[in-house]
Amino acid sequence: MEVKTSLLDNMIGVGDMVLLEPLNEDSFIMNLRNRFDHNEIYTYIGSVVISMNPYRSLPIYTPQKVEEYRNRNFYELSPHIYALADEAYRSLRDQDKDQCILITGESGAGKTEASKLVMSYVAAVCGKGQEVNKVKEQLLQSNPVLEAFGNAKTMRNDNSSRFGKYMDIEFDFKGDPLGGVISNYLLEKSRVCKQPRGERNFHIFYQLLSGASDDTLMKLKLDRDFSKYNYLSLDSANVNGLDDAASFRTVRNAMQIVGFMEAEVQSVLELVAAVLKLGNIEFKPESRVNGFDESRVKDKNDLKEMCELLGIEQSVLERAFSYRTVEAKMEKMSTTLNVAQAYYARDALAKNLYSRLFSWLVTRINESIKAQAKTRHKVMGVLDIYGFEIFEVRDNSFEQFIINYCNEKLQQIFIELTLREEQEEYIREDIEWTNIEYFNNAVICDLIENNQNGILAMLDEECLRPGTVTDDTFLDKLNTICAEHQHFESRLNKNSKFLTDHSLPHSCFRIQHYAGKVLYRVEGFVDKNNDLLYRDLSQAMYKATHSLMRQLFPEGNPAKVNLKRPPTAGFQFKASVGVLMKNLQTKNPNYIRCIKPNDKKVAHIFTDSLVCHQVRYLGLVENVRVRRAGYAFRQPYESCLERYKMLCKKTWPHWRGPARDGVEVLLTDCSVPTEEFAYGRSKIFIRNPRTLFTLEERRRACLEDLATLIQKIYRGWKSRTHFLLLKKSQVVVAAWYRRYAQQNKYQKIKSATLVMQSFIRGWKARNILRQLKYEKRCKEAVTTIAAYWHGTQARMELRRLKTEARNKRAVSVIWAYWQGTKARRELRRLKEEARRKHAVAIIWAYWLGLQVRREYRKFFRANAGKKIYDFTIQRIMQKYFLGLKTTTMSPMDNSWPAKPYGFLEGAHTQLRRIFHLWRCKKYRGQFTEEKKAVYEEKLEASEIFKDKKALYPSSVSQPFKGDYLEIQKNPKYQKLNSAMEEKVLLADLVNKINRANGKGSPRLFLLTKSNFVLADQKTGQVKASVPLPDLASVSVSTQSDGFFALKLKEGSASASKGDFLLSSEHLIEIITKLHRIGTTAADRDQINIDISDEFLVQFKQDKVCVKFIQGGPKNGNSAACKRKNNRLLEVSVPSP
Repeated sequence: MEVKTSLLDNMIGVGDMVLLEPLNEDSFIMNLRNRFDHNEIYTYIGSVVISMNPYRSLPIYTPQKVEEYRNRNFYELSPHIYALADEAYRSLRDQDKDQCILITGESGAGKTEASKLVMSYVAAVCGKGQEVNKVKEQLLQSNPVLEAFGNAKTMRNDNSSRFGKYMDIEFDFKGDPLGGVISNYLLEKSRVCKQPRGERNFHIFYQLLSGASDDTLMKLKLDRDFSKYNYLSLDSANVNGLDDAASFRTVRNAMQIVGFMEAEVQSVLELVAAVLKLGNIEFKPESRVNGFDESRVKDKNDLKEMCELLGIEQSVLERAFSYRTVEAKMEKMSTTLNVAQAYYARDALAKNLYSRLFSWLVTRINESIKAQAKTRHKVMGVLDIYGFEIFEVRDNSFEQFIINYCNEKLQQIFIELTLREEQEEYIREDIEWTNIEYFNNAVICDLIENNQNGILAMLDEECLRPGTVTDDTFLDKLNTICAEHQHFESRLNKNSKFLTDHSLPHSCFRIQHYAGKVLYRVEGFVDKNNDLLYRDLSQAMYKATHSLMRQLFPEGNPAKVNLKRPPTAGFQFKASVGVLMKNLQTKNPNYIRCIKPNDKKVAHIFTDSLVCHQVRYLGLVENVRVRRAGYAFRQPYESCLERYKMLCKKTWPHWRGPARDGVEVLLTDCSVPTEEFAYGRSKIFIRNPRTLFTLEERRRACLEDLATLIQKIYRGWKSRTHFLLLKKSQVVVAAWYRRYAQQNKYQKIKSATLVMQSFIRGWKARNILRQLKYEKRCKEAVTTIAAYWHGTQARMELRRLKTEARNKRAVSVIWAYWQGTKARRELRRLKEEARRKHAVAIIWAYWLGLQVRREYRKFFRANAGKKIYDFTIQRIMQKYFLGLKTTTMSPMDNSWPAKPYGFLEGAHTQLRRIFHLWRCKKYRGQFTEEKKAVYEEKLEASEIFKDKKALYPSSVSQPFKGDYLEIQKNPKYQKLNSAMEEKVLLADLVNKINRANGKGSPRLFLLTKSNFVLADQKTGQVKASVPLPDLASVSVSTQSDGFFALKLKEGSASASKGDFLLSSEHLIEIITKLHRIGTTAADRDQINIDISDEFLVQFKQDKVCVKFIQGGPKNGNSAACKRKNNRLLEVSVPSP
């Protein structure tokens, strides 16, 4: 029998409060304390998990624990948050039920950590794979980003969430995560400007100043010293256990994993720095002639640096801090702001800037983590929202009122869904249902949210009415309308019993919530509900050149001025809570109630009063009573029979029939009263916990008897087994010995036989050997005699042949000597005859020379030397010019003959220059206009791409053809050619890159002087025609790929579908022709060529980063494009 650790086995205290006896508040607290002291921080109330914050790490979240709770029944193991997460995940995966996990509790009770544990467990047990792991990592890494911008150190918690978060995690039919959607509620933006003593601003400010590099801080114009910023509290800037520098690196890494581009991260940090700078702006009064006070900025250095960060003109923002423009219908009126109003405007701008940045971050994270598939998804929601807040007297303001309203709604839906789940189970199991009495807090929710007389409705009405509106007028209105409400208290209402209640100040009102009475200070309700930002500041922010400002302040667009008052903060929160409640009601709820044991944030301390207060306002004891109003314990028949079958002889050890019949036999045999249980369709219901404990005691005693019986049977079995083993061993040993003796005897006989056989075979072999040796010696003697005889005959013949050969050689030698003597004699004779003839010729030549000299002697007088010199120079120059004929006519040939004499140096240089100019002119004269244009395009391509684009050197030797498709000759494109109104300068086949998957679609690219056209390759149908004036710039990489982006001007008619990302083998020619057309056209601007390995491309409404990296792609030597996420396309270019 398999033994499992159940909820009821080895239990410290009571693991499920439903089984607690007796049930009262003291026993409830005592059970929590007992389990907390033994490191049991989780306790059940039915399917609800109570989580105590241990304020230290416990070894209960290991991978082994995850596997232990994976695919196990909820009550099968001891209470754990993993059990609830596993139950919710399996219900979603196997039963196709959408789930939501509601985590509530005070600040510091561990809600954020609980949500992380749920998400990490789901990520661990769901499927594996590259895409699935990427989605899981993005979902988990969204937490550090939101914590940095939305969490802060408070008196109750060092990492307190100052916003409400609801995340819908979407799964496919297999249970693998596809993505998620995050909703945020009511960021505490007032913390940006002011923090209570002992608390900090949001983490990101301290993380940025502590963890950013010196270069980053220099760019952001920031200093590491916290004391230089008015918005940062100094008394608790450094927190024990928090490493802001390491947290900043974690946040940067998390933003990269989620999908933020580097430019977006820099933009976010610039806005954070701008908020810090904004807090340092101070004002001074300045009197005007009309007597009104006007505010002026004291030190404009911080204002200047902030304007530089946001890209705003300093004068525009300075005026917005000094003046306010009021518009009514067609009239405008400008009024000055005094110092107090200027400080209000500054703080309002800081709060709005930060809160809108936070909302943008949530939206941007949603873009990255949202599911891509369009099919229906299964959804698991995780709600981590602020708990009920009751501060000291006069410290509860508008924020606490809104938070407590949200908790009232959650308590209402908790009671409704808990009762509904209980009732549905009874109906499903055919159990008689008894109505349960409980406190319904709908009356409190109605007091707050009623559209006519609710507190929020009256607050909105007071904010919107004309005339003087103050917090006191709002309180007067509450006293008039809500005076008779049983849950509303005020000193000034009509109810006389509060007139002498000194615990209730005049400027406050009190509401009796389900968690207790809360005193609210009415000061600031109207301003915080209005949440106004002057239109001048909105318009100033809209004029900023910063990439995010127009998205954050769309109301500042002068073209879309809306005089309608924006919705109030209370109205927006009420609407968002309504949407949240509707969303939760469509899902199966799972509850985690977080409790903090002490206010000191240390381990091993359990404060009874604090825990009791939380138990009361969470309604945990009431929840137990609701759960126990019917039947305290229920269990499937199979599990019940498996656990208690040893109590009855008929069911032990195996029951062969249906499980329900076995349970009936079991309970009858155990004499359990019939009123203590009921039979459902699939479960047994036990009314009183004492009945269950009685069964457990009998089971424990029976298990001890069974253990004794098992030990007795085991010892007998062990002894019998040992005896049989000895007996078997003796038989085996005897058999092996007999076998060994027979083997030895056989080996001796076999050895003797082999010796005798070997001796006989040896004797026979030696006789045969002697006979063979004798026959061999006889054959060798005959052979030797024959060999000697043949050798004698051969030597005699050899001597005869040698004698004949010597005689023949002597004759040949004598004859050769005789022929040589005759030849030498003839040679001497011929030489002598030749010398005589040569002497005669020389004498004759000398004689003729003498005659000539005598004849011409009379002509040589004084000028003979000059003529000889001129003749010599003429011959030298003639020879020099003839030597120059070997020079080629190519202008590229730099060779030139060396100068033969020093006196020709000047002429030699000038002739070389003149000849080069002349042959260049002759070469240019051969050019046609078409060829000249081609060379001009090549020259322009060199100016654009040389030493900038790795693809350029390979294009130099390739002529620019232009029409690669032969569009005028090809009949396939005849219709497309006729549709072109101008001459086609370039026609080529390109690939249009698809943003969804990075794959290319073939398109025909046609370029004329006024526009470019993209057409379908197969049909020739025109897909896009863009005028060249709409083309703003062209972006290419520095590498050897063919990708280029055609960026269109914002606001142009052609920019509706976004930019074009194309690739072509003739990229150099296409961009050169585009640039040349833009240069020669006088009616439009020159087209910019941007050469960078990372640029942005506008696809409809989204901007996508195209990034080029080195590396060998899978598809060969060509560049490959792949979508990494919604905002990044990565092009892998082969290494050269």
